[in-house]
Amino acid sequence: MKLLFLACLSPKTGNHTTAERIRSHIESAGHTCELRDAAAFKSPAEVANLISRHPPFEGALAIHLLRAGSLLLDINVPFGVIFGGTDINEDVKVEQKRVVMEQVLLKARFAVAFTDKLKEEAELFLLSQSSKIYVQPQGIQTEVSEKFCWAEFLRSSGVSSEHVDELRVFLLVCGLRRVKDPLYLVEVFSEWHRENPLNVLVVIGPQIDPVFTVEVEAVVKNIIHASVSPESRRTEFCRCFCRTAGVFLAQERSQRELHAAMKRCFTVVNSSVSEGMSAAILEAMDLGVPVCARDIPGNAAVVHHEFTGLLYSSPQEFVHQSQRLLSDHELRERVVRNGKLYVEEHHGLKQERETYQRLVDTLLLA
Repeated sequence: MKLLFLACLSPKTGNHTTAERIRSHIESAGHTCELRDAAAFKSPAEVANLISRHPPFEGALAIHLLRAGSLLLDINVPFGVIFGGTDINEDVKVEQKRVVMEQVLLKARFAVAFTDKLKEEAELFLLSQSSKIYVQPQGIQTEVSEKFCWAEFLRSSGVSSEHVDELRVFLLVCGLRRVKDPLYLVEVFSEWHRENPLNVLVVIGPQIDPVFTVEVEAVVKNIIHASVSPESRRTEFCRCFCRTAGVFLAQERSQRELHAAMKRCFTVVNSSVSEGMSAAILEAMDLGVPVCARDIPGNAAVVHHEFTGLLYSSPQEFVHQSQRLLSDHELRERVVRNGKLYVEEHHGLKQERETYQRLVDTLLLA
């Protein structure tokens, strides 16, 4: 079977990694799966034209009901969709977007949610299509670069190379876009850093939103850019020198280098406003690194507080939970041990592979 697979393919993002992994599952069953960036298409008509070219595609798949799924509305072959997270958590709040996503879900042969909570939200806000929504957690596989140099990574990020082995590096892994809210912890972390300079926060991820990236750089580097909106809720940080002490912005790295950095850090941090299922959180667990994540539904579905990681609901609570990880070695060992076991039990590649291969087979029967 020849399938077209649409997804948002910004380089070195969780979406890209997920799409590549699912594509490999499908192709391992003998199908041909052509992965395309949804951003490359301007309308459903363009996708319909691509589908009908010789040799024609026999089915399609999309990650994100709105950004990719809406492009499949004009095709005449069966397709399935995978919820991305922001589609169900955020886009459904906009009536015009919700109507489009309902149409996609109605026409789709099947839909996949990463968590039970995401499925419940889809059933609540969209037309009830419970029978076609399957829950399949993301499969996780980590690989650490053997050539990675921790000291060089910190130095290139602006962190002083002195006392490298004594630093407690909190690594915030996210693409630079507003839904990831990388500035949420900046002010309170800077205050904490001034109390204890060994605690530093490093933000690492691809520059997905160019305008927001400028804002993040302005805040972290204490630079006032003319392009930063004066209405922004955090631009006041730019007016006060050194209010972002202890916070650094790292250049994006390859997946293997990122995993190496995660393995060396003290804690992996998540500050997102919305998540479908954070691969970075699960990868940290698999690597034996504690997680401190913002208490939102997508995170709470995988981070069980004080068991597989720690959750926080405010910047102040983040510092409190982080201090617990510093002082309570038994707590740290427990969440690391349980996090590793949780990923092994619930996020294996074998089950994920079997699920997608089975679902793709249903397209053949459509």
